[in-house]
Amino acid sequence: HTPRDANRQISEYKFKLSKAEQEMRIMEQNINRLEGQVCRYKALANNSEKIEDELKIEKRKLQRELQIALDKFEEMELTNNHLVKRLEKMKANRNALLSQQ
Repeated sequence: HTPRDANRQISEYKFKLSKAEQEMRIMEQNINRLEGQVCRYKALANNSEKIEDELKIEKRKLQRELQIALDKFEEMELTNNHLVKRLEKMKANRNALLSQQ
């Protein structure tokens, strides 16, 4: 090897080293960007899970309220039916009394 060949080889290695360092910087930037995305996605996932838990609690509460409302409605329907029958009996008794007079 001549000094010229050695210098050329050194220049080549310096160029390859420079290129490798540049690629490493690009990869490090990509890693940082991806780590930032991972952090954002984790935060979004945690927030979504929190919202989901709150919605489940709200759903159970609304289902209980609905069941209470349905029970009250059923109770009121029974009371209404009972009162309608009593009213019909009272009307029938009044009509019977009026027809006896």
